[in-house]
Amino acid sequence: QLSLFRFTVKRPFSTSHSSVDSKEMKKFQLLAHKWWDEEGEYAALHSMNDIRVPFIRDTLLSMSSNYHLGNPLSGIKILDVGCGGGLLSEPLGRLGASVTGIDPVEDNIRTADRHKSFDPVLAKRIQYKCSSLEEIVEESMETFDVIVASEVVEHVADLETFIKCCSQVLKPEGSLFITTINKTQLSYVLGIVVAENIMGIVPEGTHEWEKFVPPEELEHLLESNGFSVKSVNGMLYNPLSGSWSWMESTSLNYAVHAVRSGAPAQSHAADALPETDVQQHSATAATAG
Repeated sequence: QLSLFRFTVKRPFSTSHSSVDSKEMKKFQLLAHKWWDEEGEYAALHSMNDIRVPFIRDTLLSMSSNYHLGNPLSGIKILDVGCGGGLLSEPLGRLGASVTGIDPVEDNIRTADRHKSFDPVLAKRIQYKCSSLEEIVEESMETFDVIVASEVVEHVADLETFIKCCSQVLKPEGSLFITTINKTQLSYVLGIVVAENIMGIVPEGTHEWEKFVPPEELEHLLESNGFSVKSVNGMLYNPLSGSWSWMESTSLNYAVHAVRSGAPAQSHAADALPETDVQQHSATAATAG
C-alpha cells in the first residue's frame, strides 16, 4: 500500500511523528476516502492482490507443515506496514492470518477500520494502528511471523533503518515480503510519465523516481541486516486490462521474499548455515497467480 515513512538515523525509536513527511502525508490524506473505490486512484493496487496475495500465501505454505483447510494462514501473525485502507490486510485476514496494519496517516486507518467493521470475522482478525514502523519497534520485538511492505519502500527516506526495524520486529526465521519499483529509465517513463502524467493510473506526484530502489541495492541491504533473500520476481501491470502478471524482468515492478536468519541480526554466522528445503520452494511460489 502507498505509505509514507520518513526515518531518522539518530532516533530510530522516536515516539514522535518526526520521521513521517507531512507533505506526503497530506497528499495521501486527500485520497484516504478513495481506498475502496476499485475503479479509482487505487485500482492498480486492488488488482495487484490477484498476484501478491497468492505469492505470500503459497510461499508461506511451502515453508510450513501445518495446513488449515479454508484458513491456510491460521496462526500466522502478519504486520502490514503502510497498510493504507487495508487493501492487503483484508485478504490476508480472510486466509486466517492475524493481521496488524500500521500507517501514519490517521484518515487511512479510519477508512481501514470502517471497512473491516462490515465483516465480523475480519473485525476479530485485523487490528489497525496509526503509527510508523519505528514507533512500534520497542513494544513489538520479535513479535511477527511475517512482515508485508507492499509499495512502501519507494516512499522511505532511510531504507536501511526501515530494514533494521523490520528485522527487529520479525521472529527469527520470519518472512519479509516487499513489492516495489526498480530505478530504471523504463520505470521513469512508464511509472511516472505514463502512469501519472498521461494515463492517470496513479495520482500525479505519487512517486519520486530518485527514491525508487534497484533490486540489487535492496538485496544488499537485506543481506547485510541479517536476511537471506529467497526470491526476486518481476511484475508487470497491463493498464488496458487492469491486470498484473509475473515476468522474468525486474526492470519495472518486482517482489522480494526474504527470511530473517535464526541468529541475531548483527551476526554473520547465519551465512554459513546449511540451506534448508525452503529455498527450493521459493522459485515455484512466484508462479502462483
